[in-house]
Amino acid sequence: MEKVYFIGAGPGDPDLITVKGKKIVEKADIIIYAGSLVNKDIIACHKDGAEIYNSAVMNLDEVMEVTVKGIKDNKTVARVHTGDPSIYGAIREQMDILDEHGIEYEVIPGVSSFVASAAAIKKEFTLPDVSQTVICTRLEGRTPVPEGESLESLASHKASMAIFLSVQMIDSVVERLGRYYEKETPVAVIQKATWPDEKIVQGTLENIAELVKKENITKTAQILVGWFMGDKYSKSKLYDKSFTHEYRKGSGE
Repeated sequence: MEKVYFIGAGPGDPDLITVKGKKIVEKADIIIYAGSLVNKDIIACHKDGAEIYNSAVMNLDEVMEVTVKGIKDNKTVARVHTGDPSIYGAIREQMDILDEHGIEYEVIPGVSSFVASAAAIKKEFTLPDVSQTVICTRLEGRTPVPEGESLESLASHKASMAIFLSVQMIDSVVERLGRYYEKETPVAVIQKATWPDEKIVQGTLENIAELVKKENITKTAQILVGWFMGDKYSKSKLYDKSFTHEYRKGSGE
């Protein structure tokens, strides 16, 4: 029996799908891709005769009907998700159904939009003496946020933060973050990171809402928050000439 591959297609740039993921897309008999977010160029490498489905116009039952039938017909199925499927990918519910049918599957990770966004602004989330923690979260919408994971609660840590699926509520984001972060805290909003029409807006907690509205950014954007975008930090011990580790002796030895 063939199996199902859940593939992280990356943030948008067709070159940012993994080599392994692309190889699966190239050989797949059936490709089900999230057409509202996945760059269609990513699946342009499909073989002749492959069946292509856009899950943006399908519900869960329809997606799984195509998937299960494909496997029973001994076909390879590529389920192509945006970014990395483990983050807001809604793959658990699909995998549980496959388990019920005794169908084998594999998850191939991808480049998430939050790391693509950090790359776009050329910043490092984990600067020594600034932040060693990255929080990935979202505001509640139609999908609620568990009690204890409110934006205010997470903001109290003042860690580096990547906020998904929330730019349309930028005023609320700013108001809630402002209860813990200083108004001078750097904020960047990156729309469609790595796409040809990528848009970057950088400011502070005080003015980012105004800047985002001016650029008419209302969806497909990451909100990055924190002093990792500032200029003060300590250098890493990893490359300190006086720092000894398994592979390198310090300069004093």
